[in-house]
Amino acid sequence: MDTIKTFFEGGVFIYGCMMLLMYAILAIQSYRGIKLFRKRSSFTDYYQLLESPLTPGISVIAPAFNEGVTIISNVRSLLTLNYTRFEVIIVNDGSTDDTLDKLIHEFQLVEVDFAYNERIKTQPVKRIFKSVNTAYDKLLVIDKVNGKSKADASNAGINAASFDYFLCTDVDCIIERDTLLRMIKPFMAEDYRKVKEVGEPCPECGYVHIEEDSMRVIATGATLRIANSCEVDEGVIVRVRPPEKVLPRFQEMEYIRAYVLGKMGWSMMNSVPNVSGGLGLFDKEIAIKAGGYDHASFAEDMDIITRMNAYMIDNNLKYAIRYIPTTQCWTEGPPNMKVFSRQRTRWGRGLSEIITIHRKILFNPRYKKMGMIVLPYNLFFEFLAPIIEFTGIIYYIYLIVTHQVNWLYALILLIFVYLYSVMITTLAVCWDQLTYGYYKTWREVIGLALMAFLEPLIYHPLIVFFALRGYWFFLTGKKTSWGNMQRQGFGKKKT
Repeated sequence: MDTIKTFFEGGVFIYGCMMLLMYAILAIQSYRGIKLFRKRSSFTDYYQLLESPLTPGISVIAPAFNEGVTIISNVRSLLTLNYTRFEVIIVNDGSTDDTLDKLIHEFQLVEVDFAYNERIKTQPVKRIFKSVNTAYDKLLVIDKVNGKSKADASNAGINAASFDYFLCTDVDCIIERDTLLRMIKPFMAEDYRKVKEVGEPCPECGYVHIEEDSMRVIATGATLRIANSCEVDEGVIVRVRPPEKVLPRFQEMEYIRAYVLGKMGWSMMNSVPNVSGGLGLFDKEIAIKAGGYDHASFAEDMDIITRMNAYMIDNNLKYAIRYIPTTQCWTEGPPNMKVFSRQRTRWGRGLSEIITIHRKILFNPRYKKMGMIVLPYNLFFEFLAPIIEFTGIIYYIYLIVTHQVNWLYALILLIFVYLYSVMITTLAVCWDQLTYGYYKTWREVIGLALMAFLEPLIYHPLIVFFALRGYWFFLTGKKTSWGNMQRQGFGKKKT
């Protein structure tokens, strides 16, 4: 028994130290990445892209299922994006409410013949609509049989997309007007470095030979934030506020930490594990060759990135996935425990699927960073973390009952882990505010940062519980649906 106790306690201690070290590395890398982004942005004129003939076209794809409450304002918001060549594709995924009727009436839609090329298999497309009003030329509406997942609807949008790049978002999201300009920049920046000069001029032809020396950017992500309690006017965020309700406020804090300190750190190492389903810009060619979104997956955003990575490596192609630290998308977070539990259980199940489906990549040096860093990190520090925490709690309850706890050391360790967690979260919130200043007052920032003190006691145990629930559903094969979050609508601008 003593051997088991020593092994368990030593293993948990090493595991905890490694996790804290990873957080520190990501924080340092994120700091470097944000400084570099700000430096480059200071002399970048994004609006030159609007005038450049080289600016690529982008298809904005937004699946919609029973979104009648917010569909009109959100589609209008998408149509006003500040970009030259783009289209908006709304995929009505078999809605049972008035979503499609509202779209037809508001945007004067009529059914049209459309050359729909099903390169990715989806549920049948019934009708495709365009507007008779030239003001809505950029809008295309697809009506299809419900595919029981956002992935199936997104694939239908990809099949109909006219341009080489597509931005996948949620129809309930509010996207900043300059989002396409900012997110296409990493793709174009790499294109400018496609060739380099090699050696001296050729004595025969007189020219300097060149060779390709670029990494093809296959996806770009950006920071998401919770829109609950923000003031919105005609689909535009006019006043950023932290969510008033406790649960969305915890989520806002979690999102800031995950994107500002997490995703940017991974981006600097070219090891981004996933691009959020709420906002991601993709190379359509690579996405299609990788098979598109997996309609059966509960983590379709991580799955498609993993398969795009694998495709590029299998074909010996250099690639990169980039993240930009500015907030470009605002999404409505789950307002109550019922919806929140369904979302996080789905995430837990999805993570289990990713580890299982892509196990051939795990620890496989052929797949480079994806096989040796990204997926192992997901396995040890994302998937196993809730299991280790739960077994640790059970174990220490046993130690308490059997009077084997060294309370002094236990208290020191508990305080250290607690304060480290608070420090990381507070650092993320304050760094975000000092860098971009989304909130108008420091009172709002402090109020949000104070949630870090409650997170380990209230919010984190919920995350652990729902993750384990998702694992259990995966192991038992319990059928779960994606469900539909009843939209509350965004706050209107105060008069």
